[in-house]
Amino acid sequence: RRPTIVHRRHHEPHLLVPRCVNMKMNIANPATGAQKKVEIDDDAKLRAVYDKRIAQEVEGDALGEEFKGYVFKIKGGQDKEGFPMKQGVLVPYRVRLLLNRGDQCFRGHGRRDGERRRKTVRGCIVSPDISALNLVIVKQGENPIPGLTDREVPRLRGPKRASKIRKLFNLTKEDDVRKYVNTYRRTFEVNGKQKSKAPKIQRLVTPQVLQRKRRRIALKKEKLAKSKAEASEYHKLLALRVKEQRERRSESLAKKRAERASLAS
Repeated sequence: RRPTIVHRRHHEPHLLVPRCVNMKMNIANPATGAQKKVEIDDDAKLRAVYDKRIAQEVEGDALGEEFKGYVFKIKGGQDKEGFPMKQGVLVPYRVRLLLNRGDQCFRGHGRRDGERRRKTVRGCIVSPDISALNLVIVKQGENPIPGLTDREVPRLRGPKRASKIRKLFNLTKEDDVRKYVNTYRRTFEVNGKQKSKAPKIQRLVTPQVLQRKRRRIALKKEKLAKSKAEASEYHKLLALRVKEQRERRSESLAKKRAERASLAS
């Protein structure tokens, strides 16, 4: 999709005039599943993320000594009023866009088909008005970050489809995916009883599934053979009826010719 370029309609202060003294950094580590919130109030450090866009990378050396060697990717953010940043809107301020259901920054639940709403969103360029910025670790540095790289958060939810479970655990078709889905089985207590719940595996090929597939194919072949036999019987009966009709017509014509010959004589 081509980026949306929106012209400034409302007056806003220049980027060099700071709005927020501090900025919250929500840093996520996909390798461990951990997240950590860091608050930075030094304007010299925050200049490293100003004028950056969503999906651009930021060097961690500029954010502090504890992030030396790290590389972060900007995934989004919001301003102090809570308006989210939208990818593709190449401005550093807020704009009002006409959004469809399913667009980013617009939920659209319970709307009518084809209905559009004008919503206020913030552009994808980081400015001093941003109060919270979402970052993801792309490259780890030299020193571990406490609470982010030294702990691993268990995965609460995982894929349900059998092929995606194989992709997650790097399995082959010979491996049983039902053994690996227990890694994100949830255990909870209901009325004093311990219960566990795991997602139901979708598109799992079992002997019963293969048996049902063979039965469907056999029924389909049986119906096809039956329809062919009925069509053959129908064509035979149709040919017989046409032959009988021709014989009756020829007999009636012969009878009429004989009557005309007798009258002429």
